[in-house]
Amino acid sequence: MIERLDIPKRPTLRDHVSDALRAAIISGELEPGVLYSAPWLSERFGVSPTPVREAMLDLVKQGLVVSVPNKGFRVTEISDADLDSIAKIRMLLEPPSVRAIVGEIPTADIPGLRTQADKIVDAAKRGDLVEYVDADRQFHLMLLDYCHNPRLSQIVGDLRAQTRLFGLAALVERGELDKSAQEHHTIIDLIETQRDEELERFLRKHIGHVRGIWAAGNAPDEDIS
Repeated sequence: MIERLDIPKRPTLRDHVSDALRAAIISGELEPGVLYSAPWLSERFGVSPTPVREAMLDLVKQGLVVSVPNKGFRVTEISDADLDSIAKIRMLLEPPSVRAIVGEIPTADIPGLRTQADKIVDAAKRGDLVEYVDADRQFHLMLLDYCHNPRLSQIVGDLRAQTRLFGLAALVERGELDKSAQEHHTIIDLIETQRDEELERFLRKHIGHVRGIWAAGNAPDEDIS
């Protein structure tokens, strides 16, 4: 029997546009309840309308937008209760899963993780919320890849897509987003020095920001876990 080769899928323009649109929704750049046309979105993101329409159909399947025939797409609204539930589920899944990979990540892979963390920091310094959210998503999914559990990565990816981080803009205005961005380097430091218990605690605090300073610019909710 010929062994199946897992050849990585090369991202398409549709994939890139989907990522950018998803990040714009999560960060609040594309506002809930607002109707957006494909031509307007294509001009905003500098691509033709076709990949935008294709990407938005992907987001329809994820429940991030709804299609309005002959008009465009409307960003769906999500309740605070739903956001609380999403954060709590992420708390159950991500910290223990990432803790379990401590000691499993090859030393040679650490520079690549550092590079991704640098992208988050750079986006924070530039105040580019769409790039910040997308780079943050990629960083955390890169870590989960070491669990070798595609279902876990898919579930967490879907949960992250449903999150809303409208408080990021306020952090940029106050010059505080850099501090949050640097937390990703702390995560790598804890992995590299194999401080697994401290790593799990730190990740709980990090995810807690989803319903605190990243959600509305307020202090993080310490009771979320």
